[in-house]
Amino acid sequence: MTGGLVVGFDLDMTLVDSRPGIAAILHRLNAESAYGIDVERHVEVLGPPLSHMLSPYLAPEQLEPAIARFRALYPSVAVEPTVVLPGARAALAAVRELGGRIVVLTGKHEPNALLHLQHLDLPYDRLIGDRWESGKTEALREEGADVYVGDHEGDMRSAKAAGAVAVGVPTGGIGPEALRAAGADVLLTGLDQLPGWLAATYG
Repeated sequence: MTGGLVVGFDLDMTLVDSRPGIAAILHRLNAESAYGIDVERHVEVLGPPLSHMLSPYLAPEQLEPAIARFRALYPSVAVEPTVVLPGARAALAAVRELGGRIVVLTGKHEPNALLHLQHLDLPYDRLIGDRWESGKTEALREEGADVYVGDHEGDMRSAKAAGAVAVGVPTGGIGPEALRAAGADVLLTGLDQLPGWLAATYG
């Protein structure tokens, strides 16, 4: 796609804090099926697909049923406790003020990602879910993204591979040094700094 400014955003721990709800679902899965998932470890750093999170604890034949159960529980358990991270609304508004398009690009199952955007009334032009690493890179290229903002090393690698400016925010458990090592072009302390950077760079 071509045209004006296109800014992509990761969802979990970039725009929203979904840790309480995800933790609640994982605890439920442990209670139901005794998987022994290390819940605290996995909610500390969100980003990779659900299959990556669950596969160390499950036999191969258990994986798909567990993913289906997680996704079925998600709307009733994980949506309500999720909150917008500081600066996220202002960051999205800043893209709009510059006449830009907002692409929310996430590894989360797309129908569940949509529930968050709707529940929290977050503006966007395109939502793309179920993408990770090379999948995010492909989507960023398809959307003609100029910038991709994320909290995980995978987000930085995806942005760089797509030719987008990789903007890292250490709001999801990954520190600035690791984000820089993964290719971040810009490091912000949080999304509250994004409007100023966008205005200075694209205004």
